[in-house]
Amino acid sequence: MAHSPRVESILAIISRKRSVSVLELKERLGVSEVTIRKDLDYLESEGIIVRTHGGATMAEDQRVMRPVGMREGLRQEEKNAIARSAREYVAEGETIFLDAGTTCRAIAHELRGMSLQVVTTSFDVIEELADAEGISLYCPGGSLRRESRCFIGPAAIEALENIQVQSCFLGATGFTSGGNFATQNANEAQIKRQVLKMSKRRIIAADSSKYGVSAFSIYARPGDVDLLITDSGFVDSGQLLSLGIEVLLAPPGES
Repeated sequence: MAHSPRVESILAIISRKRSVSVLELKERLGVSEVTIRKDLDYLESEGIIVRTHGGATMAEDQRVMRPVGMREGLRQEEKNAIARSAREYVAEGETIFLDAGTTCRAIAHELRGMSLQVVTTSFDVIEELADAEGISLYCPGGSLRRESRCFIGPAAIEALENIQVQSCFLGATGFTSGGNFATQNANEAQIKRQVLKMSKRRIIAADSSKYGVSAFSIYARPGDVDLLITDSGFVDSGQLLSLGIEVLLAPPGES
C-alpha cells in the first residue's frame, strides 16, 4: 500500500531501528508531535506498528509477510483435511471463535449447515458464512488489516473481553517443538491472546508446513493450547504431547 513520503520515512526509521520515540521522529522529520502521533495512529490501524509509551515498534517483519491473497490455494488439500477434522469438535448450538487465515476459512466452509454462534475477526469467515441461515455471526469490529483481511486493535480486544466461547480455532504462521505458536503480526497476536483467555477449549489449526517456522510474535506457549489439528505430514507429535498439547493428524480425503 502506498503511503505519504513522511509516513514512508517513519517506516524506514522504525524498520531500521525496530523501536523509536515520538520525540526522535519529531526532531528527524521536522514536524510537530501531533503530526507524528497521527501518523503512528494510522500505521497502527494498518497493523504495521505497535504503539508503545512515547513511541512505537514494528509489528512484523515486512520482508517475510505474505498477504492472505498470496496464500490462497497453497496446501489446500491439507487445509481441507484439517477443516473436516475440526468440524468434529463443534457441536450444534455452540458459540465458537474462528480466526483469520485460509485454514480457518476452510473450517468455516465445513460448518455451513450447522446451527451455531460464530465470533470472528476475519473478513473472509464473515464472507463465507454470511448467507448460512443457521449461523449467527458476531464481529467485534476494530481496524481492518487489509493484508490479512482481519480486524485488529484495542476496540476489537475490548469487545472480546466480555465474551465466552466453547471452542476457539486459531491459525499460526509457525509453531515449534517447544510448543510455541506464533504469528507474523504483533497486533494479531494480541487478538489471539485475548481469544485464548475467553475459550474453554483452545485449538490451533495449522498445516505441517508451519512446523519449525519462526514467526515474529509468539501468542501461545505450552499450557495455552489444548489441541493442535494438523495434517498427516507432521511427524513430531510426541514432543508436543510431552508438553501437554494433544495432536490430531487429519486424515487425507476428498476435497
